[in-house]
Amino acid sequence: MAMDFMSDQLFDGARIRILTVIDAFTRFCPVIDASKSYRADDVVNTLERVTQLYGVPREIRVDNGPEFINKALDLWAYVHGVKLDFPRPGKPTDNAFIESFNGKFRAECLNASWFLTLKEAQAKCEAWRRDYNEVRPHSSIGHQAPAELVFASDQACLVRGNQAENFS
Repeated sequence: MAMDFMSDQLFDGARIRILTVIDAFTRFCPVIDASKSYRADDVVNTLERVTQLYGVPREIRVDNGPEFINKALDLWAYVHGVKLDFPRPGKPTDNAFIESFNGKFRAECLNASWFLTLKEAQAKCEAWRRDYNEVRPHSSIGHQAPAELVFASDQACLVRGNQAENFS
């Protein structure tokens, strides 16, 4: 799994922060979360919501931003047995999956949309996420939509490393 932040703005120039999360194996995006600001505790709260729905990953690749280099996320990762993987400073290619995803998200959603309110921004981000997960085929996963791969069995699928493992 990989996480990153993006920035955008509302119509009035108010800045918003958007947390993006993607699974590198399935290409499934469990959450895109827009907020006026994001603190370390907010990252942990979002991870709690994601892991309740999809399970706990073995590893999360994050950048060296202040929301990711902090005691709250470090404690959460330790308690859940998750390795936090930090790229080399100044090397965005170390986190290529999320950077590629963010490029698509920026071009197809953020740059193509006008947000009057934070609520509207979140709704448009969520609509794009659902299309990305449920409709759009990805050549890297056999021309399936990510949700098809993740939910191929009766149980949810948790991706750990490079293998998909079922969990209850």
